Amino acid sequence: MNTRDVKAFMAVVDTGSIVQAAALLHLTQPGVTRRVQSLEALLGIELLDRQSKPLRPTAAGREIYQKGRDLLHAEASLLALARADTEPTGEFRLGVPPYLAERALAAPVDQLRARFPGLTLRIQAAWSPGLVEQVEQGLLDVSAVLLSESSPPPQGMITHAFDRQPIRIVAAPSLGLRGRVSLKDLSAFPWVLSQNGCGMRSTLRRAMEERGLPCNVGIEAFGADLQLSLVARGAGIGIVTPDLLAASPYRKQVRVLTITDFQLDMVAWLIHRALPPRLDAPVAVLLEQLKLITSQRPPSRRASDTG
Repeated sequence: MNTRDVKAFMAVVDTGSIVQAAALLHLTQPGVTRRVQSLEALLGIELLDRQSKPLRPTAAGREIYQKGRDLLHAEASLLALARADTEPTGEFRLGVPPYLAERALAAPVDQLRARFPGLTLRIQAAWSPGLVEQVEQGLLDVSAVLLSESSPPPQGMITHAFDRQPIRIVAAPSLGLRGRVSLKDLSAFPWVLSQNGCGMRSTLRRAMEERGLPCNVGIEAFGADLQLSLVARGAGIGIVTPDLLAASPYRKQVRVLTITDFQLDMVAWLIHRALPPRLDAPVAVLLEQLKLITSQRPPSRRASDTG
C-alpha cells in the first residue's frame, strides 16, 4: 500500500474538495484523483460519495479514514526511529552491575529522565559477564560492565572505558597472615566471594587455576559489606576494590594484603552494539554522567564492582 495514496484520500476528506486537497499537497487535481482511485482499486471499495458537495467519505471511507490516521502515525514513528535529530522515545534498555545499581546510578538516571522525558528506561542489574552476553544477543541496548584488564569486551562491540580499579585482597588480622604473601599462601584458606557469574570471582579463579592452586569458596555472599563483615570475623579471605573497602564500616577490621604474584586492575566499560540514531544522545549523556561520577571521586574511591 502506498501511503501517498492514503494521504491524498485523507486530504480530500479533510478539505471536502479535490481542488483544496491538491493545493494542500502541492499536487495537480488529476494527481490527487489518481491517487484516490488507486487506493479504491487496491481496497475494492468506493471511499468517496462523489455526489455530495462538499465531498464526503462513504461509510467504508470513514472507517478507512480512521485506519489511515493510525497508519500515517505509525509511519511517522517508524521514520523517527532512524533520525538522530528527533526527540528520543520508546525503550532504552540499560544493564548495570550491582555496584552501579546501588551506589552510582541515581544521577545518570535523573539526567536521562530530565533530558529525554519521552524515553522509557528499562534497567536490569546483573553480573558483568551476563550483561555482556545480553548486549551481544540484543536483549540490552547498552550496559556498564566491569571486566579484568586481561579480558576486555568482545570484538565488534562499541566500547568506552570510564574507570579503572585495582583488585584488593583482604583478610582478618586474626588469620595471622604476613603483609606480603603469594596466592599459594592463600590457597590454604577458604574464600568469601560473590556467586558464580561475578567478574572478580572469575578473575581470581583463573589466576589460581593457572598456578595449579585450588580456589576453595567457603562462603558465597552478595554485597561488599556482608562479605567484608564475614572476612572481618575470620571466615575467609576476601576480594574487593578500594572504593567499596573505603566505604565499608568494616574497613578498619580487615587488612589489605600485598600479593606478590597477583596484581590486576578491573576496568569499567560502557558497551553497546550499533544502535538506532534515536539512542545516540541518551548513550552520550549516560557516558558523560559515568565519567563525571568517577572523576569527582578521590583515587581510592572510584567506581568498582563486586561482579
